[in-house]
Amino acid sequence: MLTNRSKSFWLLLAPAFIALLVVLFIPLFTGGYYSLTNWNGNTISDFIGLENYLRAFKDQAFINSLLFTAKFSVYSVILINVIALLLATLVTQKLGRWTTLFRTVFFMPNLIGGIILGFIWQFIFNKAFESIADLTGINFFNGWLNTPETGFWGLVILFVWQMSGYMMLIYISFLNNIPEEILEAADMDGANPLQVFFRIKLPMLMPAFTVTLFLTLSNAFKIYDQNLALTQGGPFNSTQMAAMNIYNEAFSMRKMGFAQSKAMIFLVIIVIISIIQISITRRKEINA
Repeated sequence: MLTNRSKSFWLLLAPAFIALLVVLFIPLFTGGYYSLTNWNGNTISDFIGLENYLRAFKDQAFINSLLFTAKFSVYSVILINVIALLLATLVTQKLGRWTTLFRTVFFMPNLIGGIILGFIWQFIFNKAFESIADLTGINFFNGWLNTPETGFWGLVILFVWQMSGYMMLIYISFLNNIPEEILEAADMDGANPLQVFFRIKLPMLMPAFTVTLFLTLSNAFKIYDQNLALTQGGPFNSTQMAAMNIYNEAFSMRKMGFAQSKAMIFLVIIVIISIIQISITRRKEINA
């Protein structure tokens, strides 16, 4: 039997510890140091302390990208989880042989890479929508990626379409774990389907909400490739998300130290939001 004092225990944990050290902790501390310098990717000439951080908080483009990312995340997280839960409820009904087909079809968008997905939806918004506008004369479908408002909703639609199927699988696993005895008892007591869903299923799905909210929040905040492929941050950086702003600062402007300070600020924001979300949903689990 392995114990925390045995050599075998630490030997088995060693690969995981080494991987965390190399992939997570060393880059984190190295990046923290670089954020305090004027590193340009090749050399460090000065240690400038918190100057990069002060500049970052005064950088209006960075602040706008953070606000845009926050707005995008709020709408995306709500829509993804609502749609995913509806899809999970649908495919857990008695649909016979169609159940597997529906699950596969709903999950497939998640298998497509972000860049390819962005180009697919760029074609839909630019070509397909313009064809609809030409046929119907409805101006609503024209220039969908040419304005900040429609560009924002284009990104939301893309991300919701990509992530809903993945979140659906998580909800399915939790829905399938609800004891049949409870549902049968509710049915015998005369509860209708809506009452069963809101009074029994929804409270018992709180652990699923903890997982799905965390995953959708973290993915929404760090989205980059879809943003690049669909709008490239345009028009006039109005749809530029935080990850793209940081990337452009580092690799286009060659201000690696400044970009690293933005990345550290962004990391702290994500960690704080994630901790708040997990603590709230965990509390709801206990109350449920």
